Amino acid sequence: MMNFQIARSNMVAQQIRPWQVFDNNVLMALSQIQRENFTPKAFINLAYSDTDIPLPEGQTMLSPKMVGRALQTLKLTGQEKVLEVGTGTGYVSACLTKLAGSVVSIEIQPALLMQAEKNLNAINCRNLILEQGDAVMGWEAHAPYDAIIVTGSYPLGVPEKICSQLNISGRLFAIVGVAPTMQAIMIERHGKSHYTTNTLFETVVPALIHAPQPKKFQF
Repeated sequence: MMNFQIARSNMVAQQIRPWQVFDNNVLMALSQIQRENFTPKAFINLAYSDTDIPLPEGQTMLSPKMVGRALQTLKLTGQEKVLEVGTGTGYVSACLTKLAGSVVSIEIQPALLMQAEKNLNAINCRNLILEQGDAVMGWEAHAPYDAIIVTGSYPLGVPEKICSQLNISGRLFAIVGVAPTMQAIMIERHGKSHYTTNTLFETVVPALIHAPQPKKFQF
């Protein structure tokens, strides 16, 4: 039987720190949240591996190092209201509850949301709102947000509609592009319609369900 505590410690030391994640609060959250409890049972031995883990409907549970970089990018201080697009099994949500003031997490698939709710209730998250719906364009019900994290990709780039739900100086982490040339980016809002974008690293992640797609070329 795998020793998950040792595996979790090794994950932080061997995967996350070497990938330029130095924020102590982020490292602490990743050290405390038991990733195995959020991993589908069929893949539990991969809970701390440097790999994406398959979820239903072609989605994935992001690799630990990508979660670490995404969380660090948001520069959370413990006061912010954060929107998570794509709850998945609730792992990133659990980490966010340790780093932010409040978290709104939206999942489009009812079965996944039920599983996430069960996983998150087990660790008694109090500063979290879970809702079912399609947040590909954001979630106006609780806007504006200080930070937004998107766990799937946008083939055609991040829609302005979701960016407009950021507070001034708010930050958004997302993945854009089409395989094999996708990029993780951070968008920061500076004014009503003034945003800056920084490219962080290259990766490949499944597109969000209902994300706008490139037109198919037809002969």
